[in-house]
Amino acid sequence: MPRVFILAPLLLGQALAAGIALAQTSSPAFGPLSPSSAPAPDTAGEMPLADYLGLLKQIAPAAESGARTYLAAVRLRCGRELTTAELRRAVSEGEGNPALMGLIRAGHQKDTAARDRLVAQFPCPRGGTR
Repeated sequence: MPRVFILAPLLLGQALAAGIALAQTSSPAFGPLSPSSAPAPDTAGEMPLADYLGLLKQIAPAAESGARTYLAAVRLRCGRELTTAELRRAVSEGEGNPALMGLIRAGHQKDTAARDRLVAQFPCPRGGTR
């Protein structure tokens, strides 16, 4: 496996953690976030999924595309929605979830056959199956 695919999940996880920390703090230039101006998280203290996907897109468009495909595969194959926390864990734990990393790689290489094969063989993550 090329070295870049081993390092990419680690670097992506670190960059996301830094971006999330920065996004959740107030800046003197913009003032503190008021509760009415901040979007409501889907669960207590959790970043909205759309915001997390937006951060992924800024860091690496292929990561955002792969994550969207991963979310759709969980919905299709497992019959449930992933939370932001579950997606974050899939990106950052160890070398990353193998199915998610494969979908990111397939998206980067524009390999639709690999993407379709990964979705067809998709293992449901912990938390529920269809």
